[in-house]
Amino acid sequence: MRASCWIASAIALTGVASSSLAAADSMDPALARLVREPDGAVPCRIAGPEGGLYYNPASRYQRCLTDDAAFAKLIAQYGFAVAPSAMHAARTTGYGGFEIGIEANYTKIDSEADYWKQGTQGPQDPTSKNFSIENRSPDSLLQHYSLKVRKGFPFGFELTGAVGFLANTGLVSAGADVRWALFEGFRRGLPAILPELAVGGSVRTVTGTEEFQLTVAGVDAEISKPLPIGGTVVLTPYAGYQWLRIFGDSGLIDLTPNTDAVNFCNFRGVNSPANPVQGQNGELPHDGQPVCAGGSQADFNNTVVFDPVRMNRHRLLFGAQLRFQMVKLGAHFITDVVSPEDANQGEANEINGENKFAGLGSQWTLGIDLGAVF
Repeated sequence: MRASCWIASAIALTGVASSSLAAADSMDPALARLVREPDGAVPCRIAGPEGGLYYNPASRYQRCLTDDAAFAKLIAQYGFAVAPSAMHAARTTGYGGFEIGIEANYTKIDSEADYWKQGTQGPQDPTSKNFSIENRSPDSLLQHYSLKVRKGFPFGFELTGAVGFLANTGLVSAGADVRWALFEGFRRGLPAILPELAVGGSVRTVTGTEEFQLTVAGVDAEISKPLPIGGTVVLTPYAGYQWLRIFGDSGLIDLTPNTDAVNFCNFRGVNSPANPVQGQNGELPHDGQPVCAGGSQADFNNTVVFDPVRMNRHRLLFGAQLRFQMVKLGAHFITDVVSPEDANQGEANEINGENKFAGLGSQWTLGIDLGAVF
């Protein structure tokens, strides 16, 4: 009872501490800054006298172009951080057993890359409440905190539910895991010498932003071997492999967010049969286009969607868990075993003949967890 109270207190305190971290949002996405200009073209936007990104009338109808390679790399590194960690040994909690725990994962990112500096909000001015025009000092690690509940079922099956968040963002994650222990619990004879084996599948999805939708699915396999130390203390080292599939889609992004396209156009409505608009020579064709009175439609072109991201990651994971009676403490390490560029070849991953993940560094995650097993 004393141990369970201690675990509950630790979980509560960690939740409070994590909430304070989440209050800042300097690492939230800012996709409107991920723009590339056509060669030799007039810039599609200009900076205002007090900052901000405005439509450049000199560009006329030349739309801003999305930097899809930068978006893909940003999604790849966010995805690695919120992906299912598979932070467990091969043995399940057992039929009728369950576990509740907190998990903290710290993931390395390419914080010096332009797509992090341009693609995240940066610090907020405490007086004006305005964000920076770029994030000059992105965090070097993405911090992902989560609460997980595991429940064992007959025949070696186990289900896990998880909710969490990324510190310094408004991003919240949720998901579930299913695991099947193929070989576990043998204590006598030859099988007791062999390691335990489990396979599983998992998914995490992210909410909390309108900038993108991000879902990460994975399959994994682990082997582990419990090593009794004495009494009720058991050390369980484990190792495994995990394959991830990352799905990233942008929302509607206004690349000139400080220009109000409706006011710039002096909008009179959309030309449709239900709302016919008269031009100089009578009724205009019903083409569904916005009709402007003395203004320009050009800035409507700058609301865009980035190319969707579909990518694979191959990860090696290993760690160890120490259990004393009901209390479990674990440490975990994950790393890419194949570079993102090599894992995602083919024309679908190319922009202008170059792999859009070129130059994207391999990532690693260091994780710790604390829980109670019942």
